[in-house]
Amino acid sequence: MTPRIHPTAIVDKKADIAKDATIGPFVIVGPGCVVGPGSVLEARATLQENVRLGSHVTVGIGSVLGGNPQDLKFRGEVTHVEIGDHTVIREYVTINRGTSQSLKTTVGAHCFLMSYVHLAHDCHVGDNVIMSNGTQLAGHVTVEDYVILSGLVAIHQFAKVGRHAFVGGMARVSKDVPPFVKAVGNPIQLFGLNSVGLRRRGFSEEVITELKKAYRLFFRSELNVSQALEQAAAELHPYDEVKALIAFVEASGRGVTV
Repeated sequence: MTPRIHPTAIVDKKADIAKDATIGPFVIVGPGCVVGPGSVLEARATLQENVRLGSHVTVGIGSVLGGNPQDLKFRGEVTHVEIGDHTVIREYVTINRGTSQSLKTTVGAHCFLMSYVHLAHDCHVGDNVIMSNGTQLAGHVTVEDYVILSGLVAIHQFAKVGRHAFVGGMARVSKDVPPFVKAVGNPIQLFGLNSVGLRRRGFSEEVITELKKAYRLFFRSELNVSQALEQAAAELHPYDEVKALIAFVEASGRGVTV
């Protein structure tokens, strides 16, 4: 089997194309790029440089992956973009390569990036993440597994969104969003636990109950972080998810959204 490469496509000799990949019309695949098994590049998509696609990745019409980071400190270092298996990238998405800070921009497996999403340099996105139309991530943003970002969300550089969080449309995320919560607004605010999403993903009622208690301690009480940590240790069952929420709050570099 040979790759299905449209005659109008331009594929660099140094690119590695899987035998069952599909390269559509007017696609550009630059040097150092790898297109994994079963992956599809739709019309006018561009892999500019050093992009690695896993297996069965779809890159939509007009999307540009692997462009130079939009960072004035960039001095031409060899950096990369990596996309995990079975991720779908829709039309006109842009994903820039990393800088010397982490050397790559990464998107995990089974993600869905809708039209006009932008990921700046050194962003790191986990598995099973959904980003709705027009979502914009500045540099060095981390988005953990199973996060849902609604349309037109804008995330400040170095901010972090914890796993299983839901961020509502048009939110401006300037601080870290804890895991397992709902957040929306400009300025962004928390609106309780993401209970519906957690139940859909098989979380037990016992875990959800303890996460609700942790949420009230850290975000809806008069306690400071040290006091909330002390009370959480005394009162909450140490489920892994509860420990993850506490660890996220403790490690936050930008401070957490409340």
